Amino acid sequence: MIEARHLRVLHAVARTGSFSAAARELGCTQPAVSQQMKALEKAVDTPLVVRAGREMQLSEAGRVLLRHADGILAGLSAAEEEVAAIAGLRAGRVRLVSFPTASSTLVPRSVAQVRVAHPGVRVSLVEAEPTQALAMLRGGECEVALAFRYPDSQGGLSLPSPHATLREARAEAALEAAATAAANDWSELVVRPLLDDPLVGLVPAGHPLAGRGEDAPVDLSELAGEQWIAGCPQCRGHLVELCADAGFAPSIEFATDDYLAVVGLVGAGLGVAVLPGLALESVRHPGVAAVPVRVASGEPARREVVALTLPDLEGVPAVALMLEQLAAAAAAR
Repeated sequence: MIEARHLRVLHAVARTGSFSAAARELGCTQPAVSQQMKALEKAVDTPLVVRAGREMQLSEAGRVLLRHADGILAGLSAAEEEVAAIAGLRAGRVRLVSFPTASSTLVPRSVAQVRVAHPGVRVSLVEAEPTQALAMLRGGECEVALAFRYPDSQGGLSLPSPHATLREARAEAALEAAATAAANDWSELVVRPLLDDPLVGLVPAGHPLAGRGEDAPVDLSELAGEQWIAGCPQCRGHLVELCADAGFAPSIEFATDDYLAVVGLVGAGLGVAVLPGLALESVRHPGVAAVPVRVASGEPARREVVALTLPDLEGVPAVALMLEQLAAAAAAR
């Protein structure tokens, strides 16, 4: 008999690539993961994983089972939440996954309001970039995922080599587009729009463009000759696309997921950057000037920030409450 705990172990092994990494993620021992996988293989009477060097890969049967496991686990999660919500929000939980800039801006206010209104509802938070957050949502590991995407993006996540030409930069972005199409496809999910987050240019305080305001936004092409500091992989890929559309390949000398580091590097005069407005709400640097930017089309650059859940979870009271408070926190900005 296939048990839910076996499917959760299979999901973790598939995502992490090894029994030991899966054990760390699940908070158990490596032998326990191995035993669970053996029990699952015995239940289906066929191997589900094969070794590929130091990593584990799923067999064909393993991939088939994983595909069904995602829906099963999500359904079980929905059932657990609906049962817990029978008491009228006197109990229940919401597992929230958020990207870092939303964690420091939208999440605190919304979770605080949930706690005030319904102290019995437990809200937990894990940080993850949108691609991983969507995988966790589809795998039944959370009920609500905060994500973002760029409306004008083709989905490329490539980071050009230091001396990439414009043609090479476009080609690299296109290669990554197919790999990220599934992560950016929200068609089977419940999408709650939260806000449009403007992208802001960062230049050293003494830069010639430092004084530009909303009445004279900076065209990306004006920064073509600068050294660039890039952020998270998804933001990096979008930067490559925007710069390619503006007619140049950015010379990216520094790349970091830490927005504080991006601001610090700009403040030290080591380059320029483009960051989401949310990222700048909790960080200021006297050596950095923020300037509005617009893309090749002449429109302001922006990203779309949303809350996502599964159709089976939308009607769960605790989840609906969390979505409502996230929307309220976004509207109050």
